[in-house]
Amino acid sequence: MSAQGFSWLLIAASVGAEVAGTIALRFADGLTRPLPSIAVFLSYGVAIWLMSLAVRQLEVGLTYAVWAGSGTALIALIGILCFNESAHAMRLLGFVFIVLGVVTLNVSAR
Repeated sequence: MSAQGFSWLLIAASVGAEVAGTIALRFADGLTRPLPSIAVFLSYGVAIWLMSLAVRQLEVGLTYAVWAGSGTALIALIGILCFNESAHAMRLLGFVFIVLGVVTLNVSAR
């Protein structure tokens, strides 16, 4: 695997860690519950560390945009599927735009 390909795997793992931290945030009750709060800090720390490794090979703007967009879309989707958050048409259209934006950024970077 190329260094750039490995960097994209690092970004995927970073997004996963960021999503885990954001889910833990929901259970941390304003960072007053110790275990979920620890999970928040560890997850975000791992996410930033993995992204810092990825930007050795990838453009930082592209990397951050993909990371933020992917994390946002995944968290919003998890909110709908797992936490009974609203799923109205405008919100779903927002998902489509986020995904299209991430794909466009990836294609334009090649």
